[in-house]
Amino acid sequence: MAKITFSVFIIVSMTGLSLAADTLGTNHSIGYGETLVSSDLTFELGFFTPGNSSMSFLGIWFKFSPETVVWVANRNNPFVDRDGVLTFSNVGNLVVLNQSNGIVWSSKSSRFLRNPAAQLLDSGNLVLWDNSSSGSDEAYVWQSFDYPSDTLLAGMKLGSNLKTGLEQRLTAWKSMDDPSPGDYVYGLNYSQGLPQYELVQMDVHRKLFRTGEWDGVQFFEVSFSKNPVTVLMFVYNETEISFMFQAQNSQLLSRLTLSYVGALQVFVVNRSRSGVWSVMHKLPTDPCDSYGMCGANAVCDLSLCECVKGFMPRSPDEWLVRDFSSGCKRTIPLDCSKGEGFLEVEKVKLPDLLEVTVNKSMSLKECKEECLKNCSCTAYANSDIRGGGSGCLMWYGDLIDMRASEEQNYGQTLYVRVSASELDAIRDRTRRKIILVAVILSSIIGGFLLVGTALWFVKRRKSRIGIGVLFDAKTSDITLLDLEITKEDIDLPLYDLPAIVSATNNFSDDNRIGAGGFGPVYKGNLQTGQLVAVKRLSRSSGQGLEEFKNEVLLIARLQHRNLVGLLGCCIEGEERILLYEYMDNKSLNYFIFDQEKSLLLTWQRRFDIIVGIARGLLYLHHDSKLQVIHRDLKTSNILLDGDLNPKISDFGLARIFGANQKEARTKRVIGTYGYMAPEYAIDGKFSVKSDIYSFGVLLLEIISGKRNRGFSHPSHHHNLLGHAWLLWGEGRALELMDECLHNSFDRNQVERCIQVGLLCVQKFPEDRPAMCSAIGMILNFGYVLPEPKEPAYFTERNSGYSDGASSKESSHTQNAVTLTMPEGR
Repeated sequence: MAKITFSVFIIVSMTGLSLAADTLGTNHSIGYGETLVSSDLTFELGFFTPGNSSMSFLGIWFKFSPETVVWVANRNNPFVDRDGVLTFSNVGNLVVLNQSNGIVWSSKSSRFLRNPAAQLLDSGNLVLWDNSSSGSDEAYVWQSFDYPSDTLLAGMKLGSNLKTGLEQRLTAWKSMDDPSPGDYVYGLNYSQGLPQYELVQMDVHRKLFRTGEWDGVQFFEVSFSKNPVTVLMFVYNETEISFMFQAQNSQLLSRLTLSYVGALQVFVVNRSRSGVWSVMHKLPTDPCDSYGMCGANAVCDLSLCECVKGFMPRSPDEWLVRDFSSGCKRTIPLDCSKGEGFLEVEKVKLPDLLEVTVNKSMSLKECKEECLKNCSCTAYANSDIRGGGSGCLMWYGDLIDMRASEEQNYGQTLYVRVSASELDAIRDRTRRKIILVAVILSSIIGGFLLVGTALWFVKRRKSRIGIGVLFDAKTSDITLLDLEITKEDIDLPLYDLPAIVSATNNFSDDNRIGAGGFGPVYKGNLQTGQLVAVKRLSRSSGQGLEEFKNEVLLIARLQHRNLVGLLGCCIEGEERILLYEYMDNKSLNYFIFDQEKSLLLTWQRRFDIIVGIARGLLYLHHDSKLQVIHRDLKTSNILLDGDLNPKISDFGLARIFGANQKEARTKRVIGTYGYMAPEYAIDGKFSVKSDIYSFGVLLLEIISGKRNRGFSHPSHHHNLLGHAWLLWGEGRALELMDECLHNSFDRNQVERCIQVGLLCVQKFPEDRPAMCSAIGMILNFGYVLPEPKEPAYFTERNSGYSDGASSKESSHTQNAVTLTMPEGR
């Protein structure tokens, strides 16, 4: 690293001169109340006394946010008075001296410096070098970035120098007012030959979270995809293993902080605007992030646990009450003498590297053969996924901390050892399931059943499936065919109708929790104790087999925390039923349009709901393997879990777009008035921009607590969008806000969300922002928000028009009717 030109040192008081100096030279010192300030005025170094503490520390903080301390020197040795001094020792080290000239802290450089200089860089890095050296490329002899506290800044490394043995890790503060090293540590674990990052509670020696091992491309829990805030980088070679990030925008500052309660949080601030830190990401975010949540030999998926095939719950009674900690045990014990084999567990975070061996030169086939030779080997997988996969990981003993992937590009295939008899039993169950599906579907369709159709509900595999079914409905003959099926099917359990009838108390009205275009929805309680939402296709429904198949085939392939989870389906006779994860708080529609329930949605909760919907839509439009257009985004299709986290539901009308497809057209326009973009409602054209329009309507409804369709105002006859546009033009946008929010809102956030909402509902699709831009605008990621143009449908209605009150409505209000409108020729 190049030497930086020495500058004249000026001591600056926190309350004194505005002129700042970033460099400390020989024979100078800093006392309490005096600071160094980086040249761009971002960071400040000095002594501080945190909160209610009486102890003093040397630290670095953001100058515009003094309470945000990012580095502390003397964490292990604070002093009780305010007479500490930062200066140089006689060998050139930076030292902190207390009142009796005792050394409280030292940089401990191994070199003697004749003319030492220390500088606080614009990155927040405090560096030390010898100013007397004539070399032009001399590296720093010491830097604070090598010794992180609880915060990782842009350009700071987290990892290990394999050459020097230097390790960089985050250690939490002991408490809010005590920067001393606390109980939580986040850092690299390379003990088994593959790197992974772990959060550990040191006082009880317990892992709380891990990223999963490096697979050659990424860590399971760390996205390296492009985002508007940071660029993530990982170095893995013979001399260094390290993770770091760099800023994308000079106005956006980011930091990763390990809090004193053990939470990892990524904060972002736009210092040119509010200067208020926002949480962009945090871990753990859901129960599946918690280490070993499901115990041994089980996979965590959407907060629920499932035993690996060939295993069963060790304590079924505990699993009924959702205590999964006991894990799973083998259904049939292993017997190496009877031809054991392996079952694939796909798209999972591989088990923790507890008892493993790693061979980076072995192929997957060789790995399998090696595992079969050792009776103690319980599973194997590739150690590197690049180029089709290479390397060998073999596990011995229980498999701990696996979770299913919520994203298309995450997860690996694990091959788990099972007994020969278990393999035979699984093959028989699979064959019976294929026959059962063939019989059920044939009873609906009749005649000869296509092989591809028969395999809708068979376990998805990467390899080809060598079993097919041909069923003749006239003769009831079933023929098993040895075929190679290349059509990818889906992973979705089938439920028996009697089980669903029992779970819903025979579809009783007491269990009915809602209804939509598809049909009624019931609360169900399965025999396992799991609560589900049961969606039953009505015979009089405008939606039929096509929408049912669409929902099954689509949502089973979409996994995201802001999309509702599809758990299974049932097809018997004329019954078509879907089973979803149960949402304790019903839909957003149930809250925001109700006079009393809306009081529970503070501004912060509404903002979190907006962000959650945006992230779910971003996944559908950009991040999932399938680009999906929802086509029916509305408040009643936003479900809320027990913590009021939003999940987008109802994919019966959704459509998949190809990689280069921008727009599609249909003669069958289906949607809900008030949420349909004009180009879709009038011409049948739909695209990501028609979903963006619906999102904009949702956003303005969430802020105002009023419906777009049916809105009324004494001064004009516009809908809610028109009303918002008029207020915006008059500089009175905040008047749109729900009255119950006046004591809890963030002015900047509300105004920004209203502006984004208006940008999303503009008349012409090309004027509306993409979802990645919209979410960046909402989260204040440095986007310059353009002035919105006139919204769609900006025409006053007849004064007598009204289809509902604009004020709060009863919680029993039904969803808006979904309509089908044939296109005129």
